[in-house]
Amino acid sequence: MIRILLADDHAMFRAGLRGIIEQEFEMLVAGEAADGQEVMRKILAEDYDVVILDINMPGRDGIEVLSEIKAVKPNIAVLILSMYSEEQFALRALRASASGYLTKDSAPVELTSAIRTVVQGSKYISAAIAQILAYGVDARLEKLSHEKLSDREYGVMLQITSGKKINEIAAELNLSPKTISTYRARLLEKMGMETNAELTQYAIRHRLLK
Repeated sequence: MIRILLADDHAMFRAGLRGIIEQEFEMLVAGEAADGQEVMRKILAEDYDVVILDINMPGRDGIEVLSEIKAVKPNIAVLILSMYSEEQFALRALRASASGYLTKDSAPVELTSAIRTVVQGSKYISAAIAQILAYGVDARLEKLSHEKLSDREYGVMLQITSGKKINEIAAELNLSPKTISTYRARLLEKMGMETNAELTQYAIRHRLLK
């Protein structure tokens, strides 16, 4: 039996995933978590084979949580399931030791196939990610301004360029508006920009928007 921990802050989304996963006779959703702290408590208290982890978690983002999971339980497969397209976050997740990356609009059969792949110790590479790698985007991204950003700064940049206000981002990430403003200031400085409009133009030019 494949024991799975679902980590997403939306209870209805977790319920939908549970319904898909538990149609497979060899898979069991053995736990659920709504934020990074709960993920780590459950990881330390119980044994899981696979963690399905949302990248946009309250407080600490999924990449940060992924790093913590791997530090204490390196053999657990972590499958990132995200609202962000592969171009936006997949390569960062894979470089941070994720076992695979799927978008939330993936077909159910792709999710269960990915679980079977990663539990065997292999990486799950979707067709979209394979195409990115085939064209050498990984090497190209290393040279772009947004690759200077931390994972949290990068996530905040994506939220800003999608049109969200500071207060909206703060509420979604369970952080203070002051903290989000600090991240904004840092990422603008690192990227050599001054305004949200410049960020948005950059994101459009490099296909970082959904």
